[in-house]
Amino acid sequence: MFKKILIANRGEIAMRIIRTCKEMGIKTVAVYSTADRDSLHIRFADEAVCIGPPQSSESYLKPANIIAAAEITNADAIHPGYGFLSENSKFSQICNEHGIKFIGASADMINKMGDKSSAKETMKRAKVPTIPGSNGILNSLNEANKLAKKIGYPVMLKATAGGGGKGMRAVLKEDDLSKAWDSAKAESLASFANDAMYMEKLIEEPRHIEIQIVGDSFGKACHLSERDCSIQRRHQKLTEETPSPFMTDSLRDSMGKAAIKAAEYIKYEGAGTIEFLVDKNKKFYFMEMNTRIQVEHPITEQVIDFDLIREQIKVAAGIPISGKNYFPKMHSIECRINAEDPENDFRPSPGKIQTLHFPGGHGVRLDTHVYSGYIIPPFYDSMIAKLITTAQTREEAINKMKRALDEFIVEGIKTTIPFHKKLMNNPEFINGNYTTKFMETF
Repeated sequence: MFKKILIANRGEIAMRIIRTCKEMGIKTVAVYSTADRDSLHIRFADEAVCIGPPQSSESYLKPANIIAAAEITNADAIHPGYGFLSENSKFSQICNEHGIKFIGASADMINKMGDKSSAKETMKRAKVPTIPGSNGILNSLNEANKLAKKIGYPVMLKATAGGGGKGMRAVLKEDDLSKAWDSAKAESLASFANDAMYMEKLIEEPRHIEIQIVGDSFGKACHLSERDCSIQRRHQKLTEETPSPFMTDSLRDSMGKAAIKAAEYIKYEGAGTIEFLVDKNKKFYFMEMNTRIQVEHPITEQVIDFDLIREQIKVAAGIPISGKNYFPKMHSIECRINAEDPENDFRPSPGKIQTLHFPGGHGVRLDTHVYSGYIIPPFYDSMIAKLITTAQTREEAINKMKRALDEFIVEGIKTTIPFHKKLMNNPEFINGNYTTKFMETF
């Protein structure tokens, strides 16, 4: 087992990893930028190393600084969390070259699954259902036009280097294609320095349902059931739940088998997520794979009583998995609490937290890194907490969330708590009738 793990991240996920390491008797190293010098993860780790100025590109995204911190502190493994370098194949490779275990996927796996168009090709070979669309990158508008006619409108243009909803355009009819093509390419070039495009059939009334998997170094994988992440704004998830209110036993069985097939085909090692789009007829299609731990992993932990970070560390240390699949025994919902103003188009709201009261009680879990007096820096993701409620039924989990949100008091900054309160009282949400388009009419 590892003696010391460096956590190449910040905020709540750094705290989350430190907690499991402590329970496992593993020493921890926190890294931080100068903007995060007052962060909790520094206080709770065994050692802390400053790795640069506030800008991510000069600190949390700088492999050389993180490797130097690992070597100075003699860390034998690096946990990247999510975001930043967690899905960077070069970083995974650099760790390997320096004899430091990267707790996550190998460079080869990330390359196979990180780029959306190559991931789709890999999944086709693995016989996992994929969305009809282009075979790789589209070379011209003319090629896009021919393909759209072949697979039939509506279609979706997507940037191959995309993420966070950038470089994506829905095209409902032929007349709109040219304009969508130009604007998607321009946005993708500005965001990722890459304007390569591919096309997919647009799935009607889609739900975004992902399957949590774990694979070991012996080629074995298992699934830990699904999470419904359909409630999104600009392709960013706002709330997640498990089990999905849309799910049936037979659909879970076939999606779970497809996810295991995908993981075992690439000999995936670590915790990962296979994301699917499911249409109104319960047909599912592979969308992408996340080769890391997800923000929303706690709800899975709650309903199957399992520590996913512990499992990540064990698998990275070469311990085989049982291969058993896990199914939800409870119902769990997560609300992402962001420092944003929901009344003002979700504008970021950095600043000092003046007053803070956390909710508690049975079935309430809060993963956070903030405290009263903490100053939220403007440089990073705006998420300040994840509020998770777990109960025997979906109805109870929603009522518990309403109560917990009422107890959650944050003064000094704007947060998305009022939005989540409104969501929990929405009749469509309460009935479980929502798709990825939910926020367009909310």
